[in-house]
Amino acid sequence: MSEGKDLKALADILWEAEEKRRGGIPLTQVQPDLTPEEAYRVQLINIQRKLDQGQKVVGKKIGLTSRAMQQLLGVDQPDYGHLLDGMVLENGQKIPRERVLQPKVEAEIAFVLKKDLVGPNVTPMDVMLATDYIVPALEIVDSRIKDWKIKLPDTIADNASSGLYTLGGRPTSVEKVDLTQIGMVLYKNGRMVNTGVGAAALGNPATCVAWLANKLSEFDIALKAGEVILSGALSAAVDAEPEDHFCARFAHIGEVSLRF
Repeated sequence: MSEGKDLKALADILWEAEEKRRGGIPLTQVQPDLTPEEAYRVQLINIQRKLDQGQKVVGKKIGLTSRAMQQLLGVDQPDYGHLLDGMVLENGQKIPRERVLQPKVEAEIAFVLKKDLVGPNVTPMDVMLATDYIVPALEIVDSRIKDWKIKLPDTIADNASSGLYTLGGRPTSVEKVDLTQIGMVLYKNGRMVNTGVGAAALGNPATCVAWLANKLSEFDIALKAGEVILSGALSAAVDAEPEDHFCARFAHIGEVSLRF
């Protein structure tokens, strides 16, 4: 534990917010000097609690891959969170309102691994060689912090503002596409609300996954064969309200959808 800081108490704020379905106070308001490294420790406390309840880690997500989001939070690198089996939705599923607090939807490319990736020194080429296939994904980002009033340590501690996710489309080999040129169109209730391209995620989604593998090595965590890696949003997150329908269509790899 970091000297003088009760990281468990900070984890408790997020845990209680999720349990009571009521946004909590920003952790950076309670502990203004909370560092990103300490925030990752807070994240791991609550992940361990979920593992103790019987959930399983099925992958990881990368956040803050766009320059715009990094500038908004005053950072120069992405962050990450854990994906648990309790977060998985079926393609096209209607999401019960009680499963979300203040949801937003992002479209991204998901990597499914066939080999472990152990940092440091993982390269984008290593990622390509370790990838079984890619598919389109919708991530529902959510926040246990009231009104999304977050700074970088807040979102890191809150499992990178993870909520739920679904995979769709058709499994496609990375050798058959140019990841940087995969175009995406996001529709909300049949109306186009966002467009994006693979290069929007740090220039190449594989670069995001390599960053993740190297960052995780600082915590003695590896990316495992079979895991799903959400590589980062290709455009801005869109607010979701009851009865909204979202569909993302990707060049070459298909589409994915969800209903609220």
